[in-house]
Amino acid sequence: MSPRLSVLDRSHIPVGGSAQEALRETVRFAQEVERLGYHRFWVAEHHSVPGVAGAAPTVLASAVAAATSRIRVGTGGVMLPNHRPLVVAEQFGVLASLFGDRVDVGLGRSLGFTGGIRKALGAEDASGFTEQLAELLAYLDGGVAGVHAIPAEGLDLPVFVLATRTATSAAELGLPLVIASPLGENQMLRAIDDYRQRFRPSPRAAEPHVVVARSIAVADTTEDARRLLVPEAWAGVWSRTRGEFPPLDDPDRILARDMTDRERTHFTRAMQGHTYGTPDEVAVALKDLVATTGADELLVTTTAHSPEARLDSYRHLAALTG
Repeated sequence: MSPRLSVLDRSHIPVGGSAQEALRETVRFAQEVERLGYHRFWVAEHHSVPGVAGAAPTVLASAVAAATSRIRVGTGGVMLPNHRPLVVAEQFGVLASLFGDRVDVGLGRSLGFTGGIRKALGAEDASGFTEQLAELLAYLDGGVAGVHAIPAEGLDLPVFVLATRTATSAAELGLPLVIASPLGENQMLRAIDDYRQRFRPSPRAAEPHVVVARSIAVADTTEDARRLLVPEAWAGVWSRTRGEFPPLDDPDRILARDMTDRERTHFTRAMQGHTYGTPDEVAVALKDLVATTGADELLVTTTAHSPEARLDSYRHLAALTG
């Protein structure tokens, strides 16, 4: 049985575009994804990133939920070190009160990219993430020391934990895990195994539930699929070499660049670790991925300079499991 397919959108800004257009495109894209039958649509949190417009995920999730009717809507995720747990619980309570039982709470522990951003957010340390997460769960369940997260208290809000290096918090608190492989496939597999071994059943999850986040690109040819990955890979190179993640450029312009040796090395690395190809090639790769990880669900992110090419990729992918 194929795992469910869900979508993570980061509201990337293309060269020549604006943050406002990128946010509106996220809402339009969610409507298309819903028509294709995807299970969830999540939005992300990034601050002071020139190439990413999604800075307020619960606000954006509200716009997405208002424009859709069936698909589950949530965050991938709200970065808990940036916020007080009470406020996060209240925000999701408002979302669930307005849009019913299709709201997901996705929470992560990432900090801002630079010291200045972390200082501006008042979040320079993520060591207390597990405690913050437990506090938020307590607000959802009934309050803390006489403080109540109205209107969230008592609502059935699914909570997911985003992780890359370790899945300890999700296992200890008995929550579903969302995990990617930025540090390599082997480390991700070790984290998944550790999560399953340490998992403590809770009222929210009786058994481990693993959502594997993966960059996937599908096109009529392998090369066309690979080209979809080029803009974000180059933006990552720019970030590593210049300290700033820029708007996404056209792949033709990127591939025509005369890269330095350092840029070429970073670019080659950035193009690795993705799943891409023709529908047949991707079908085989995803079967292997699910067999290796035991994933219950795949959270797909496909970033491209062209919204039309990106949507075509999601159409191809939906047809594989439709």
